[in-house]
Amino acid sequence: MKRLVEIRSYKLKAGATAAFQHAFVSSAVPLLREWGTDVVAFGPSPHEADTYFLIRSYENLEDLQARQDAFYGSDTWRKGPRESVVSLIETYLNTMLWMSPASIEDLR
Repeated sequence: MKRLVEIRSYKLKAGATAAFQHAFVSSAVPLLREWGTDVVAFGPSPHEADTYFLIRSYENLEDLQARQDAFYGSDTWRKGPRESVVSLIETYLNTMLWMSPASIEDLR
């Protein structure tokens, strides 16, 4: 059964990649996983400075919405690493597509 994959691309503030990477790896990703989010892959983009990506997998659009609403609305996120992550982001863009479990594993 195919899963909905969200690819989030971040344009970071100039020179913020190292700080973003530290905050993301040490706080945001472990917290996302603790909340049951399937984090497929993440990291700095090799093609453009100050860009970063996050790939997550969900059962469907309703699952994505419910998980993101719960996570981003939680005190754990809002009073935790939120500011150290969000303060480094200029803009972001989401792209969603359906993928097979095997294709998702290839992304890992």
